[in-house]
Amino acid sequence: MYTETIEIVEVSPRDGLQNEKQPISTEDKLTLINRAIDAGARRIEVTSFVNPKAVPQMADADAVCAGLPERDDVTYIGLVMNLRGAERAIATGRIDQLGAVAVATDTFAMRNQGQTSDGSVDAARAIIKRAKEAGLTAQATIGASFGCPFEGEVSEDHVVAMAKAIAEAGPVEIALADTIGVGNPAHVARLVERVREAISPLPVRVHFHNTRGTGLANVWAAISAGAQTVDASIGGLGGCPFAPGAAGNVATDDVLYMLDRAKISTGLSLDAIIETNHWLAGVMDKELPAMVGKAGGFPNPADDKERNAA
Repeated sequence: MYTETIEIVEVSPRDGLQNEKQPISTEDKLTLINRAIDAGARRIEVTSFVNPKAVPQMADADAVCAGLPERDDVTYIGLVMNLRGAERAIATGRIDQLGAVAVATDTFAMRNQGQTSDGSVDAARAIIKRAKEAGLTAQATIGASFGCPFEGEVSEDHVVAMAKAIAEAGPVEIALADTIGVGNPAHVARLVERVREAISPLPVRVHFHNTRGTGLANVWAAISAGAQTVDASIGGLGGCPFAPGAAGNVATDDVLYMLDRAKISTGLSLDAIIETNHWLAGVMDKELPAMVGKAGGFPNPADDKERNAA
């Protein structure tokens, strides 16, 4: 295989919950974060520092940060759209890494953060600079890298140019996000390889939504093309308030199962993630999309007991 290890960024506390209409308590968010840590997650997107009127589910960002466990071995990521959000995140004293967002089309960038695509690149560069000044690290995600809900197809050349411009600011990595789940493995492999070559030695991270059922295939294609880190959400929750039709993130459960069976190490426990899926389903009062959360792993200990009893 192409690699022996892949890093997982657990995004359920932020991207997983941000589009949910049912309010989730700060206590439950912190329980989710602690469960993710216990399962082995070492990079977690814990919240976003955005306008609470636009994203009400993230209105308790400061309270979530105040309740984070003290862990030297865990990187807490806070998503920010502008310098105002960056200052809020820095002021908590608990965020280790700022996550900036640039968007590949003007229409989506205006809807998402009130600026053009080029303006979002400038904002991401400014956030990275501010993070460094504050003694933090920063990374950047290019949203709608594989397609836009408003403008349709997105120029690969434009995405590569954005990645190169952001890389000049010195983030720890750059992510390509399929915000609305329109990517396919051929497109993913091609763009990941192009961006990887353009920003080397910076690593590429990927962020996929499973809107059209291609999420896992896209993860595999990205890894095959050299991506080192994958965003995933426990249970497959997720969506974007500003992207019509955006469905859940690729499920941590499903990604772990695929990688475990391929003998690719992530450091996470699939059993613990499945248990957290079931707990979170109770909190949300609904079954979550992850397939492995429903079917279980393989070999399944319960199946082994039934076979032995027979």
